[in-house]
Amino acid sequence: MVKVILQGGGEHARVVLDCLLAQGVHVLALFDPKYSGELFGVPQRGAYNPDYEPGAKAIVAIGNNEVRKKVAAFTKHGFTNAQHPSCVISPYATTGHGNMLLHGCIVQPHTVIGNHVIVNTGASIDHDCVIGDYVHLAPRSVLCGRVKVGEGTLIGAGAVILPGIEIGAWATIGAGAVVTRNVPDGKLVKGNPAR
Repeated sequence: MVKVILQGGGEHARVVLDCLLAQGVHVLALFDPKYSGELFGVPQRGAYNPDYEPGAKAIVAIGNNEVRKKVAAFTKHGFTNAQHPSCVISPYATTGHGNMLLHGCIVQPHTVIGNHVIVNTGASIDHDCVIGDYVHLAPRSVLCGRVKVGEGTLIGAGAVILPGIEIGAWATIGAGAVVTRNVPDGKLVKGNPAR
């Protein structure tokens, strides 16, 4: 059985821990200097200890994309993925490591998901999409077919990205936006149609 530790102990970590426990994964500890005590019966051990259970795998359970990237860079443990049993993931999709595929998400065939990506509650990724590292697809966001999303981008809750759209790195798509044209790196767009 794989043993897992979580980097992070806040609100997003609660969801990831719930996901892992639903998978039957043995979660050893959560590491976050802001938290102590227990979460769902799992000890919170404060600051990260790279020597703790060196054979365990890690997930960086932090919702902020920039912080998740920084924490992943100094995490010495190897990484694994969390995938809730309610997810529908095509066997013809490809996923990297450190990913969090949360409750009720859908990933269709020929989709490629990078590393340390959050596919949050009920998010849907259609066929032939390419998702860069450190992306966060918020709850109920929808990517139609052939969408490309650059590193570190946040797709807000309930946003819809139309087929074939390309979204640059470290962009922000507002909640409920409908994206009908390409979005450059670092841009914030919102509304219907998104501007």
